[in-house]
Amino acid sequence: MRTRTILVSAAAVAAATALAASPALAAPTDTTTATFDVTAGTLDVTTPDTADLGSGAPGTTIISQLGAVTVSDTRAADDASWETAVTSTDFTTGGATPSETVPATAIDYWSGAATATTGNGTFTPGQPTGADAEPLDNATGVVAFTHTGGTGNNSATWNPTLEVNVPLANQAGTYTGTVTHSVA
Repeated sequence: MRTRTILVSAAAVAAATALAASPALAAPTDTTTATFDVTAGTLDVTTPDTADLGSGAPGTTIISQLGAVTVSDTRAADDASWETAVTSTDFTTGGATPSETVPATAIDYWSGAATATTGNGTFTPGQPTGADAEPLDNATGVVAFTHTGGTGNNSATWNPTLEVNVPLANQAGTYTGTVTHSVA
């Protein structure tokens, strides 16, 4: 029987050792799980700081728009519904006697249609026309505007009208009161 001798060079041994110690080849694709946050904001209402409703004699009705009222909903909610209510204090001049007071219930409010909206869902005025006007009440309030359904952010703007029914016995003077819109 014959014995064979195999000669292996040192370079061949080094190459074989290097291949055996090499890391595995990278996969042709790989994935990364990435995340981000959608931030939730707030539900806010903005109104004019002041409004001059004009003038009128006792026994007349003063009709004037209040100015733009805007609800901004940045809550990014699954159900982006909200409702805006409006109340008013009595309007007074000088003292608090009946002849120097126009009660809130003598002031009618109507929202009218929205002048601008953004987002999805249904925007509904509380009083679409002057025929739907409701007396303001500082106890229960009046629904001014609603938004139902929809998701994510939305907004609505309207310019409500106030109808001040000045009592016949009222004295001359500048009457001041506060009209408050709130949203929830």
